[in-house]
Amino acid sequence: MNPMHRPLQNITRRYFLSQCQTGIGGMALGSLLGGSALGSEASTAGSILPARTHFPAKAKSVIYLHMTGSPPNLDLFDYKPELVKHNDQDCPAEFLEGKEFAFTKGTPKLMGTPHKFRKVGKSGTWMSDALVHMEDIVDDVCFIHSMNTDQFNHAPAELLLYTGSPRLGRPSMGSWVTYGLGSENENLPGFVVLVSSGTNPAGGNSDWGSGFLPSVYQGVQCRSKGDPVLYLNNPAGMSKEMRRRTLDAMNDLNAMELARSGSPETETRISQYELAFRMQMAAPEAMDLSQETQATLDAYGAKPGDSSLANNCLLARRLVERGVRFVQLFDWGWDFHGTSKGTGLGDGLKEKCGSMDQPVSMLIKDLKQRGLLDETLVVWGGEFGRTPFREGRTAGSTVLGRDHYPDVFTLWMAGGGIKPGHSYGASDELGFKVAENKVHIHDLQATILHCLGMNHERLTYHYSGRDFRLTDVHGHVVHDVLA
Repeated sequence: MNPMHRPLQNITRRYFLSQCQTGIGGMALGSLLGGSALGSEASTAGSILPARTHFPAKAKSVIYLHMTGSPPNLDLFDYKPELVKHNDQDCPAEFLEGKEFAFTKGTPKLMGTPHKFRKVGKSGTWMSDALVHMEDIVDDVCFIHSMNTDQFNHAPAELLLYTGSPRLGRPSMGSWVTYGLGSENENLPGFVVLVSSGTNPAGGNSDWGSGFLPSVYQGVQCRSKGDPVLYLNNPAGMSKEMRRRTLDAMNDLNAMELARSGSPETETRISQYELAFRMQMAAPEAMDLSQETQATLDAYGAKPGDSSLANNCLLARRLVERGVRFVQLFDWGWDFHGTSKGTGLGDGLKEKCGSMDQPVSMLIKDLKQRGLLDETLVVWGGEFGRTPFREGRTAGSTVLGRDHYPDVFTLWMAGGGIKPGHSYGASDELGFKVAENKVHIHDLQATILHCLGMNHERLTYHYSGRDFRLTDVHGHVVHDVLA
């Protein structure tokens, strides 16, 4: 919750006016008029200490694996023999009417997958030959083939997925989770972000921003190469003892300001300085892959010093082992329009899957063998789907690509409270729309919070005159995917 740090009856006229940003009409009363999250047990504005849940939780932490650009579900998990049968035929007008696409105009050609599919696992799940290692974990995974979003461009679709709104300014999912639950390691951030190859997603830092929540809950972007967090180490000539004395002096000044203003951001500042000091020891140790055995590194395909998805998957396991609540991974390169040689859905997709398939599969196996999968919720997916027809710009070329598509796509979950070896929902026979059990982005968010023991309708924050929540005013828990 955002508590009332300063009793309203003690607010002076000078302090009242100091909070006005653009006159009386722009008054920032959000930090004065309290909201509520999980009740009095929730983390306060300057703390990420653990809090009690609304009900018993199945998951303690989340690892969210985002394939930036959105993988082509029809070429990986959602097999459509009818689409293959009608390959290169004109797309029926009924599927295009009233639709808007990012790069396709006119009447496109239907495109069946160029990949071979086979049934794998005890569950008999259809899987593409672009994936090799995932066959080993398919019976630990729950596929949702009926995902649906409102957005067809990358940045707003990512923002909707992670903040509940396609517009800037809302807190991200990881921020809501740490706001509600805190962290189980006071020496590491509760919310850590890892980006492969140093390329940020289309939604930028807002995908892990805290929005109007106190900034202590924003994601901390760590690096798998070099210093894990920029500017974390002391500058040349400053000892740890000198840094401690400097920090104590700054905290005294901030405490005086906190007593005067009651601002939650001042309390956040104190907390962040202290966390940074503690992280100087904890973060390098947590991010040091050289502590892993060579067998483990080989199993993930990880190489210390690389900025790769393999390294980040292994780091994610190390972080949840140490009590980090929410770990968010972004892997660039899944925007398969097929606009240049080597990036098409044939060999291009196989090459990209080659860098994802092994480490992601090993992450699930590693968590399971360490007894962590039952309490760690793993989510894999993109921000939307891909069209069942050829992308318009490459219609006359030999390179195959698909356009953005919000109506239906596939996402999978595993671990913490999720039913293993299960498939939920379905698209129609050509992959154009949800045929059964539609799952909107807000439903996914509600389900993730439910696995963590939180009621998405009660996890709220009072801001700008009303209560906000991650799921906006929508969202239903998908109970059929729960174990």
